[in-house]
Amino acid sequence: MKFYCVGGAVRDELLGLPVKDRDYVVVGATPEALVKLGYRPVGRDFPVFLHPETHEEYALARTERKTAPGYRGFTFHAAPDVTLEQDLARRDLTINAIAKDGEGGLIDPHHGADDLKAGVLRHVSPAFAEDPVRILRVARFAARYGFRVAPETMALMRAMAGNGEADALVPERVWQEIARGLMETRPSRMFEVLRECGALARVMPEVDALWDDGDAAREAMRALDAAAGASLPARFAVLARWLVPLAVESLATRLKVPADCRDLALLAARHANTALDAAELDAQALLELFNAVDAWRRPERFAELLTAVFAGEADVATVKKRLERALAAAVAVKSGEIARASKDATAIRGNVEAARLEAIRKAMENRGS
Repeated sequence: MKFYCVGGAVRDELLGLPVKDRDYVVVGATPEALVKLGYRPVGRDFPVFLHPETHEEYALARTERKTAPGYRGFTFHAAPDVTLEQDLARRDLTINAIAKDGEGGLIDPHHGADDLKAGVLRHVSPAFAEDPVRILRVARFAARYGFRVAPETMALMRAMAGNGEADALVPERVWQEIARGLMETRPSRMFEVLRECGALARVMPEVDALWDDGDAAREAMRALDAAAGASLPARFAVLARWLVPLAVESLATRLKVPADCRDLALLAARHANTALDAAELDAQALLELFNAVDAWRRPERFAELLTAVFAGEADVATVKKRLERALAAAVAVKSGEIARASKDATAIRGNVEAARLEAIRKAMENRGS
């Protein structure tokens, strides 16, 4: 029985990056042998175990065979006679097919370390084409590391997008990979790679359509990369700024986007231009914007909306401060007191609106805006 650290931990360690989780492959073992050593089984599709002390994942070395379309159509074979090299051969990219033994020695049959040095994403074998999720993973790794995609791998990805293999992806998995890619260092690279191989038109046709207008795609990608440190909802909203609301609704529904991401994206699609023009808005228009985005009850969401709207925009500090100042003045209005002082219950809303409008107007006048 031999244990090897594999995959992302080895890759990131070679890149000099922090290692968050370590995964291991066990060669020459049976499930019964690992259980006897105190490992706890957790895998359903194939034998995966948790270390009794560190709780890190240990998987029996396995091979896999394609049995049906899509990424779920696989059968796995895990047995003591499966070698480490066979296990590494089933992996997606050479940079993820590197193992390290207990003494620190590398096992790298596909020259992944060389590709790491060269900054190349290269598939391990033709079996790459059997799993459409790998298209999304390659694009996500391009966004994380800034690596280029090897020509032969790009050609294979184009073939997969063209033959309909990508159509077998389930919405939840597409969103999972897209969401992770949005949070990478250069999310624009993910969309550029997906666009280049033709997969973007299959999984996010609304976004793919931005390339029909070169300026729109270029500006959207620049803004996306400028949103460093923003939350996932804000980054998705950055992308949505360049889409019409109907396209955002279609995209969010099809990919089953979480409600917080969907809602902020729709607000960005509907109100980004108004917020960008805030320097020209009078008090009434500002009040209408705050009402439309429910800034009263959701101030944190409004702050995220501003993050998405102004990402990548130049000379917007004054405009953003104007919005924030106007909102602060309106929020300071004591709506409860106004409600209690109103003789007619039907007039409460109008009285609160009037007070907020006056507060915004005074705030603008006091700052000379």
